[in-house]
Amino acid sequence: MIQIRTVTLDDAQKCLDIYSYYVLNTTITFEYDTPTLDEFKQRIQKITQKYPYLVAIIDNEIVGYAYATSYKERAAYDWSVETTVYVKKDKHGLGIGNVLYSQLEQSLKEKKIVNMLACITYPNPKSIDFHTNFGFEKVGHFPKVGYKFNEWRDIVWMQKVIK
Repeated sequence: MIQIRTVTLDDAQKCLDIYSYYVLNTTITFEYDTPTLDEFKQRIQKITQKYPYLVAIIDNEIVGYAYATSYKERAAYDWSVETTVYVKKDKHGLGIGNVLYSQLEQSLKEKKIVNMLACITYPNPKSIDFHTNFGFEKVGHFPKVGYKFNEWRDIVWMQKVIK
């Protein structure tokens, strides 16, 4: 059974462990280096001041997390957020991402958020399928936006209107 709760700073190392795999081994994130624990804690603190940041737990183990952040810093964008979800590399296919995103969406509705936006490295068919199945639509494709592992990478933006 998947339990969802709000992140705490005590969860930072477990979440960072999940994220580190993606930084070091994939183009899913465009970070080159894993943030330090202190940097990751600062990110959690900043995000949770305004937006939901959730962890998924199975058998007392953090197996994923999801959060929303500001799409842009201007006040006119306050009803739109960028969403992020990461699942532990060996826990895919268990519905963790769906449960996290469902709860994240509910929390965002309560905050009167209108748009969930996702920036996805392309190609990434699993993430695009996940977001499509969750009700997102592709709204933009930008070629050669990121450079990682000696290759240019495109991004796609997907959007879900939740109001």
